[in-house]
Amino acid sequence: MSTALSRRHFVGLSVAWGVSLASSARAFRDDDQILGHGSHRYRLIRGWGAADPSATPVRDCHEMVQTRDGRLFMFGNDTRNNMLIYNRDGRVVGAWGTQFPGGHGCTLADENGEEFLFLTDPDRHQVFKTTLDGRILLTLDAPLDAEPYTDANNYRPTETAVAPNGDIYVADGYGSQYLIHYSPRGELKGVYGGPGDAQFRNMHGVALDTRDPNNPTLLLTERAGNRFERYSLDGRRLEVVATPGAWICRPVIHGHDLYFAVIISGLAQWQSNRSGFVAILDRNNRVVSCPGGHEPVYRDGRLQPLGQSRPDVFKHPHDVCVDRDGNLCVPQWNSGRTYPLRLERV
Repeated sequence: MSTALSRRHFVGLSVAWGVSLASSARAFRDDDQILGHGSHRYRLIRGWGAADPSATPVRDCHEMVQTRDGRLFMFGNDTRNNMLIYNRDGRVVGAWGTQFPGGHGCTLADENGEEFLFLTDPDRHQVFKTTLDGRILLTLDAPLDAEPYTDANNYRPTETAVAPNGDIYVADGYGSQYLIHYSPRGELKGVYGGPGDAQFRNMHGVALDTRDPNNPTLLLTERAGNRFERYSLDGRRLEVVATPGAWICRPVIHGHDLYFAVIISGLAQWQSNRSGFVAILDRNNRVVSCPGGHEPVYRDGRLQPLGQSRPDVFKHPHDVCVDRDGNLCVPQWNSGRTYPLRLERV
């Protein structure tokens, strides 16, 4: 990079950071930014979550969860502070983590009333169980005792889900496209799925679906295939739900609905400057709202391709955190080091 270009790049970042800091000081509701459809509509809260990049910088804001006490934990890949902790007003109240260069998946789990985090780092080829203050309790290395794996470089985990009995499921979304099943102590119990058109093309996310409390299942995303796949807890494929035009990150269950971020949409390519939106499916697997996207359309019972409608709002959303009041926090990937967005339900 030339000196002149470096200076221009620095000036551009400085301006962006200045705007971010100014916005942080005066977060406001923008009545002109009502997003979504039907009963799931949201107002953009400008400036929420913006922070001082010299104190708490970000690169890619990957995933967020909310703990029982209302704090919001955002996991990313900046090793100066992998984890940012927000209060509900969008102020950073804590930070930790310097050892996760590929910080990606962040799942919250409850064990006998105590909350823990499960973090994935595809660059380190590992999964970590931690306390809320970042103390590592369990490390899952590449499953080299599983038949499909002979090299740790082929294992790049992106997401986890934890079953009611404590079993751990790991999606190898950037690696070999298998779902790895462990006991709560990290003992290998099974390997499901696999690469190819008949199975998975980018198994990016996995979540436990407990909307039927008598029959919990696993929802997996096949991002490049624009669809969800439902699996039993013992690895049987049960159902496929198509979401044409939507490159899905991970499923997020809240109440009776399924929320997900679309990192790129429609015919957009990875090189596109802006892309993506948020989508919501009801318990019947029908898309009912697309904040930042076009209104969902069904013809003869089939969902038509989804696409972005508001490039001025979203740039590569990577996750949706639904808080206890039904508001949304949306971290983004490759978006110019932006902090999470906030959408308030109206």
